[in-house]
Amino acid sequence: MRVLGLDFGSVRIGVAVSDPTGTIAQPLEVIPHRGFRSVVARIRSLIAAHQVDKIVVGLPRRLDGQEQKEAVAVRVFAARLQAAVSVPVEFADERLSTAEAERAMIEADASRAQRRSARDAVAAALILQTYLDRTRDEGRRSNVESRDDQKRDA
Repeated sequence: MRVLGLDFGSVRIGVAVSDPTGTIAQPLEVIPHRGFRSVVARIRSLIAAHQVDKIVVGLPRRLDGQEQKEAVAVRVFAARLQAAVSVPVEFADERLSTAEAERAMIEADASRAQRRSARDAVAAALILQTYLDRTRDEGRRSNVESRDDQKRDA
């Protein structure tokens, strides 16, 4: 299952995509936020080009887990996006993703210009990777619990 990850911003939207197995996320591009129609057109073309099965949108939260004020705009965008595309749209926690992306690029010795142009796509990849890891772990736990239930029933 291929998943598209989005790091929504009022100026730019970072985009990442998973491999076909839904295991590894990689930064893809940054979409300039020049109106909803142009953003949706680009996302639709990415869905088709990469055979995307699901979209995950980063939801900004504070360290205490409460949603940040920007979450309202993200939820509105995601609802409009869901109405405009044929794949499910879900949310993923994006706490500290931009700061993590910046740190990773500094460690990779990226210039300030490189960091500015790629930060949102790298943040989208971090959001998506966290989502992929969490869903894979939840699937493993579910499989273990199911096997345990089958053993008890036998």
